[in-house]
Amino acid sequence: MKYLYAIILILFCQTAAAAPYIVEISKSDRTLEVKQDEEIIRQYNISHGRGGKGTKIRAGDNKTPIGTYRVVNFKTNSKFHFFIQLNYPNPLDAWRGYRNEVISAPEFKQIVLAYKRKSLPPQNTGLGGYIGIHGIGWTTDEKSRIHEAHNWTEGCIAVTNDEINELRKYISLGTKVVIRE
Repeated sequence: MKYLYAIILILFCQTAAAAPYIVEISKSDRTLEVKQDEEIIRQYNISHGRGGKGTKIRAGDNKTPIGTYRVVNFKTNSKFHFFIQLNYPNPLDAWRGYRNEVISAPEFKQIVLAYKRKSLPPQNTGLGGYIGIHGIGWTTDEKSRIHEAHNWTEGCIAVTNDEINELRKYISLGTKVVIRE
């Protein structure tokens, strides 16, 4: 009986100590990887912002930001099937925006404060907002072909509806999302 308790305790400790999932996105490779302890658990092909290379500079530039973000919200009633919202803009985005006179000093402070509080930063500044990972919504053959061949979003990361449903299993509030060129 002692051995049974020891085995249960060991298994419980291993489960409790398992590292959380991290999402890594490569814009240039058009991939999203779910990792745990540097091991790739799942990989998906993506589409990203049609604004091209580089990081998001301002609202409406159709670029996907580059940086480290956290999941702050989920929306089930999205026109893109399901939406996983990130805490864009982060303090680095805000600093660039303030330095380039895209946002004001009070907006910069609001973004930094939201980051410290682990809450959603203002989404209506000159930097834009509502950046996240989503499906493609109502699916047609044409939309599927566009998704496979082109970067079509306004700055978000898109996967298929089936993939966003699967991805939900790995993501929770606070999940780290790293976006690279």
